[in-house]
Amino acid sequence: MKLGELKPATGSTQSKKRVGRGHGSGLGRNAGRGDKGYHSRSGSKHRPWFEGGQMPLHRRVPKKGFKNFLFKKEYQLVNLSDLNLMNLDKINPTVLKDNGLVKYSLRPIKVLGDGEIDKKIHVVASAFSASAKAKIEKAGGTAEVQ
Repeated sequence: MKLGELKPATGSTQSKKRVGRGHGSGLGRNAGRGDKGYHSRSGSKHRPWFEGGQMPLHRRVPKKGFKNFLFKKEYQLVNLSDLNLMNLDKINPTVLKDNGLVKYSLRPIKVLGDGEIDKKIHVVASAFSASAKAKIEKAGGTAEVQ
């Protein structure tokens, strides 16, 4: 079998309907659009969200809750296990970005306490979880909030 000899399975494809090509085609006169009305005319657009003038779904459904998107702080998360693998004694946002642990060095970074740390390191970040701070200080390092 060659690529040039490949064919779709029989019955799986159909030829395109040619509308508006006379009565003999079965789709002459109104071209399958029905008689009269907005959608029978050219320029009519059917949008999937339009409900014919009825109150749209996104306005019918009640809004609930509160979203604090204006003052919300989104942190980039780093685990202690990742910091332990770096083999450095000073870690700051620039070092984290250079090593690919965070995407942006200027956005807030939070260090989480997942994993263990076995050496003394100085870590600079925007925030620390309580367990991360305790583990860093237990190992003899410092956790500095910037």
